[in-house]
Amino acid sequence: MNTLVLRAEDPAALDQAAAILRQGGLVAFPTETVYGLGALGLDAVAVERIFQAKGRPHSDPVILHVAEAEGVRPLVREFPEVARRLAEAFWPGPLTLVLPKSDLVPSLVTAGRDSVAVRMPAHPVARELIGRVGAPIAAPSANLFSRTSPTTAHHVLADLEGRIDAVLDGGPADVGVESTVLDLRGAVPVVLRPGGVSREAIEAALGQPVGEFAPPSGKEDEGNAGLVSPGLLTRHYSPRAEMRLYQGPDRDVLAAMQALAGEASDPAKIGILVYAEDQDVWQRLPVKLGHLGSRYQPEEVARRLYAELRTLDASGVTLILARAMPSGGLGDAVNDRLRRAASGQVTDLTPGAA
Repeated sequence: MNTLVLRAEDPAALDQAAAILRQGGLVAFPTETVYGLGALGLDAVAVERIFQAKGRPHSDPVILHVAEAEGVRPLVREFPEVARRLAEAFWPGPLTLVLPKSDLVPSLVTAGRDSVAVRMPAHPVARELIGRVGAPIAAPSANLFSRTSPTTAHHVLADLEGRIDAVLDGGPADVGVESTVLDLRGAVPVVLRPGGVSREAIEAALGQPVGEFAPPSGKEDEGNAGLVSPGLLTRHYSPRAEMRLYQGPDRDVLAAMQALAGEASDPAKIGILVYAEDQDVWQRLPVKLGHLGSRYQPEEVARRLYAELRTLDASGVTLILARAMPSGGLGDAVNDRLRRAASGQVTDLTPGAA
């Protein structure tokens, strides 16, 4: 299959992408979070092509994207007041809502569950494309399953060239990490995946606390049971190289990372995701650096994260070391992605940590 590269600013290219989707094909397109891999969301045959192209298990659901908030109504059995308030506050934008699904939604989209994840993206190209198709678009990230998400068209092609029909090149994604997923099926909203909208912003909009998802067994990715949301697997967003995450006091974390890198037989095979504040620490070792920007500017770190992971992978490193962001706001989403990219391999040097 020849994967077409289409210019998102060209109206004729948008028409061509929409035609491919209406015919059951696959088109990668930019959103404000990452690039998505789109198919007709209510066509199970088309959606199945997403799973085949990505190598994605059917137990991992996909999000349905709409161009206007009203487009959600046919997809769900109910759209409660809390959903309306959140849509008014954050749509279009990087917030996904989980609601009871209607009979229109194929079970393939929802991993067999009775709920569906829906969102209205903010990127003008995404909304224009959905509008031209005239139907919801199912779209997980446009990468091979479990690998680092794409924030440029080049990243999409690196994983999926020859596997999909086309990619709309709309430049780099603005946010850089996926949407926040919020479960609205219970009495208290629950954050299933932190993302582009912070917990603090959601709580301010609702005037109430929200809960946080905790897998009952700690083994949420085992077996064939359908997940309630994408982004819940222990290993996800991962580079090809092994990755380890450190958290705790700055001095202790940096010392532990330096010790491991310094003991390596070939330090050039070690990659470091480095914050601007730490760059001097790594000057004396011949390690490879992925530059994330300031640790205290989470928006910048989020934008750079996946691209720097891909750059380190391409440099030939076999181990990537990273340290956690300060918690809160978008830092929670970055830390979630780092933890999953490291397959849960977290060294916690906080005093008193187990």
